[in-house]
Amino acid sequence: MLDQPHPDQAQRWLDQMFATKSARRGAVVRRSLAWVDREVGRDRFQDEIQRRGYHLIQTADQYIVICHGGPVHILF
Repeated sequence: MLDQPHPDQAQRWLDQMFATKSARRGAVVRRSLAWVDREVGRDRFQDEIQRRGYHLIQTADQYIVICHGGPVHILF
């Protein structure tokens, strides 16, 4: 079982991630699953993405966060 990060540390990490230029512009932010596990935990990360109305894609060992709530079309 993975150790859960301290809640204050996890919130700071989330705040920093969503304060990036890409996130503020509504673009894409990419993070490794291992980094998310270590810094905030998957459940909390996924809950935060959903709370913001963003889209989350997992591919291989990466999360891709689309920082807007508009439509997303995967073309191929």
